[in-house]
Amino acid sequence: MKFITAAVWSIIFGEILGYIVSQLTGVTYSFVSVAIVTFIVGEISMIAIPTLSGSAAPKEVLTEK
Repeated sequence: MKFITAAVWSIIFGEILGYIVSQLTGVTYSFVSVAIVTFIVGEISMIAIPTLSGSAAPKEVLTEK
């Protein structure tokens, strides 16, 4: 379920950002291409960020007394 939620929000925020950038640069705005790119980036980040953060977390050391 979290992947679907992340996909929806990444597409929504990507569309807003894509529209603003296209207006500032004068480039033609393409709804479909922006949606595809932001969907891919959002899903990759949903997988990569926890994976990279988990590998950087300190390992617990169990000591016996």
